Amino acid sequence: MSALENRVPPLLVVGLIALLMSLAASKLPDIELAWTARLTFALSVLFLGLGVCLFGVLSFRRACTTVNPLQPQQASELVEAGIYRYSRNPMYLGFAIILTAWALILVSPLALLGVVVFVLYMNRFQIAPEERALEALFGESFVRYRVRVRRWI
Repeated sequence: MSALENRVPPLLVVGLIALLMSLAASKLPDIELAWTARLTFALSVLFLGLGVCLFGVLSFRRACTTVNPLQPQQASELVEAGIYRYSRNPMYLGFAIILTAWALILVSPLALLGVVVFVLYMNRFQIAPEERALEALFGESFVRYRVRVRRWI
């Protein structure tokens, strides 16, 4: 399974899991909720997720470091400012929030499992290798940051 480490772009993982969530939701009856209330709430959650992602990307851009999740060894600076004071992985947190919005639109408890699968996958195959690379690059600075700031939230 280590062959998957840093090999699949996180946006592709989000898309595949969203598709699996749709398939899972189609197998169970919907929970009855008013469409407008459901859509309003889901869109609010979606915009929250997009905002979290955007703040993460902007922090990387301000630091003039790579945003490429498949090449963490190319990072030129350890980003600790902005949203990175609260989460070591705000872009991935944003993706999880976006998948939660999708589950809300699908109105299926089974679809929520997709969010759990995403978090587990990202912890094992994306974040763990990224953190090894960042520790190799930034040493004690990254270790202190990792102790001070949570992985997700």
